[in-house]
Amino acid sequence: MSTTPPVLAAELALAWADIQRYHPELPDLAAPESLIGESSSACGHELSFERLLHEAVHGIAAARGVRDTSRAGRYHNRRFLAIAEELGLDHPEEPHPSSGFSLVTLSSEAKRRYRPTIDRLQRAVKAHTAATSSDTARSFRGPAARHGSSGGGVRVKAVCDCGRNVRVVPSVLAQAPIVCGGCGKPFRIPDQEPVGAAS
Repeated sequence: MSTTPPVLAAELALAWADIQRYHPELPDLAAPESLIGESSSACGHELSFERLLHEAVHGIAAARGVRDTSRAGRYHNRRFLAIAEELGLDHPEEPHPSSGFSLVTLSSEAKRRYRPTIDRLQRAVKAHTAATSSDTARSFRGPAARHGSSGGGVRVKAVCDCGRNVRVVPSVLAQAPIVCGGCGKPFRIPDQEPVGAAS
């Protein structure tokens, strides 16, 4: 079994901690592995430091109680934009009709500030990509691979015992538990038996 996903998850956690040094109100990243193998069409980014900084904007918005998106999280509004600017992200002048200001990019200042972090994360992503694509001749990757999608599949609702829920690609949840920050228990897909349940 490859150790690359845990290594990449660790690098994501380190990169997140680097962002927290400049923005202490940013909450901890509960499940860095949930970002692996899944891109967000609303964010328009595959896994990269730019995407991580985009997710950090959402984290700060949540910490402040700011509603930074609408349309089920697809449309990124001007409140998202204001926080994105604080974190060193540039943006187009006009919003995209369906995703708003989601397509933010790293400013020159952010690139300088986070250069070592960016380089370290790029190396980890490349190693992860090489390790997971080296067996393509003998592996079935599912519909996302057949259709050229980087999205990894359709998201479903996963719940925890305290009633909170998240949208997640089942294959991502299968890689490792995603733990609720509220109650500390793992999220699960409701129609699946919880781990350790009696049969």
